[in-house]
Amino acid sequence: MALKQTPDHPAYDILSRAYAPDVASSIFVDKVIRKPLTLRPTSPDPSSQDARAARRRHRLRKTEHASKRRKPKRLSAREKKALGLYEIPRSGQQHAMFVPLHRLWLGYMREILGIKPGGKTYVTAVSSGSILASADYHGAELEVVRSRCVSRVGCKGFVVKDSKFTFEIITRSNVLKVIPKEHTIFRFEIPQMDSATPRKDSETPTEATEQTEPSRSDDVPPLIFELHGDQFQFRAPDRITKKFKPKWMDDL
Repeated sequence: MALKQTPDHPAYDILSRAYAPDVASSIFVDKVIRKPLTLRPTSPDPSSQDARAARRRHRLRKTEHASKRRKPKRLSAREKKALGLYEIPRSGQQHAMFVPLHRLWLGYMREILGIKPGGKTYVTAVSSGSILASADYHGAELEVVRSRCVSRVGCKGFVVKDSKFTFEIITRSNVLKVIPKEHTIFRFEIPQMDSATPRKDSETPTEATEQTEPSRSDDVPPLIFELHGDQFQFRAPDRITKKFKPKWMDDL
């Protein structure tokens, strides 16, 4: 395409120096005059907005799916205390409610100490001292027999919480009391099981008496133990893994 007149344009002046007049006119028309001018719209394209919203929804779904697969975050000790997870409600502070737990604890203690019907009826400090030290005392019936605080002596009840420095017990009067372990000696009893073999329904009382010893659990004295709170200031989970060894105590 030939131009009718020479345009007054800086681009044409530069092209005319490098090319012949016909070639310079053709390049000027194709590259300058007929060059499309793209204008940016004042409002965004609806299709781009839909794509952006779709990407956002996909990202949110991916994040939600990943959060469901993750394990829930554990509560901290401060959060547990604020929620009161370890506090016993007023309605649950009933002595009769913990009687089945106490019976279960007695069976647990007989099992770990090896007290069986027809078996041994005694324990020694060498064989059972470490077992008693690492045992769980939730459900035990403890009695305070010695303490620097005289008002605590004689307090007796079921252990409902065994912390590092205290025992929380429920007394027979349905009162929750917190007893410090420091400078306190506790006592508990484990009734021994009947060493005689229980008679069957088909046997007569005379035959059963001849085959077994005429001893009853009421005639066998219970095993009595004492816990020195000063040497027992450990959390229940820590006592299970801790190895206790006999050693001399100057303060005993």
